[in-house]
Amino acid sequence: MKRFLLVVSVGLLLLSVVLLFAYESRRNNSSNQGSGSAPQLLKQVGSIELPGPKGKRFDYLTIDVSRHLLFSTHLGAGLLYAIDLRTKKVVKTFKNLPGIEGIELAPDVKKAYTSNWQENKIGVIDLQQMKLIKKIPTESKPDGIAYAAPFHKIYVSDERAKAEAVVDVTKDEVITTLHFDSETGNPRYDPVSKRIYINLQDKNVIAEIDPATDREVAEHPVGRCKGNHGMALDSEHRLAFLSCEENDLMTVFSLDTNQPIAYFPQTKGGDVIAFDPGLKRIYVACYDGAISVFQEDDATHFHKLGDVPVQKKVHSLAIDPETHRVYAPEQEENGAAAAKIAIFEVVPSS
Repeated sequence: MKRFLLVVSVGLLLLSVVLLFAYESRRNNSSNQGSGSAPQLLKQVGSIELPGPKGKRFDYLTIDVSRHLLFSTHLGAGLLYAIDLRTKKVVKTFKNLPGIEGIELAPDVKKAYTSNWQENKIGVIDLQQMKLIKKIPTESKPDGIAYAAPFHKIYVSDERAKAEAVVDVTKDEVITTLHFDSETGNPRYDPVSKRIYINLQDKNVIAEIDPATDREVAEHPVGRCKGNHGMALDSEHRLAFLSCEENDLMTVFSLDTNQPIAYFPQTKGGDVIAFDPGLKRIYVACYDGAISVFQEDDATHFHKLGDVPVQKKVHSLAIDPETHRVYAPEQEENGAAAAKIAIFEVVPSS
């Protein structure tokens, strides 16, 4: 009887070990499937080869929806590409733009503006002639750009000068320069409040500017976000999304209460952040080789969908609001030098 009980006990013990092992394996597999499912949030469906030198750093992109054109800045090459999104072909390469970082459209005056930090100038492009027509001197390291259309003003962050240059697009002249006690990150124009918001990334605050007077009206702390550089807006729901470079957080900031309301981890090296208003998705391009993807459920609820693996050094992207496609420039492919734009289709999340 004792031997029988001993055998039963040993058997039960072994069964427990097997069941525990099976449970752990299943849990680990589920976890791996969860992280492995992240790439399915975006599916690469093609790429666009670019004529510039391979292996050189890219920067911002923007889309002219009315013309079906994608503009991509090739910082390391001093080039700007205009790409037809229907044919996936480069239709124009603008040269002589040393260190080009930012690109912003002013559709009402049919112009585009670039920030060329290696020469500390703002480039003016005539979109009808598709021609560089002027350069405007500015202070030090022009970077992000925002357009306040009702005021006919372009705001250019002179990052190292800790300044914001204000350009009248009817004259193509700097009409004033705002100075701060912090390097300036991305500016954005909110059409609802009719305010310009500028990341002051050394102070971890957002500066609020009235374009009617070009005066700073407030500074708003961004909480746990450190190094707020990238910014995207959901003006309809009164939200700003911030990419926090120093501590790898995506921060949701309320433009109504002027307070941060949510934080999420993002992959290291987060830079450009973009919002798709149709799908209510937020994307952060991260230098370490991922696009971090988040979902806005409503104006007060959000969650992270996952991190989509992409090529290393991808730190910028743009979203086509009509097709919801995501475009990201690549300066390398599997470790080899490259010069191309990767095209991603959205895969709906469960």
